[in-house]
Amino acid sequence: MQEREQVISVRVRPRSSRASVAVGSDGGLVVRVHAPAAEGAANRECLALLAKALGVAKSRVRIIRGQKSRSKHILVDGLSVAQARARLERRAGGDGQAR
Repeated sequence: MQEREQVISVRVRPRSSRASVAVGSDGGLVVRVHAPAAEGAANRECLALLAKALGVAKSRVRIIRGQKSRSKHILVDGLSVAQARARLERRAGGDGQAR
């Protein structure tokens, strides 16, 4: 793993009425997706939402652990965990949700 790649832990909630990336009550990231947890649909939507919220290309975001679990470890190439958290909080505008 390169120095600028960092792992972010997220909890995915498939079949949500609204797609969003938010900071949960425990301080962890929660990604709500419309897609069901079948055939990788929720994973693809999760990665696309995170890439958009972080302002990076989809190719720079990938799941390294938890392909079939709601708890996932996401690798973001080129961002530290602090940079990623700051970008998500800035996009959330103080309400805890990045869209």
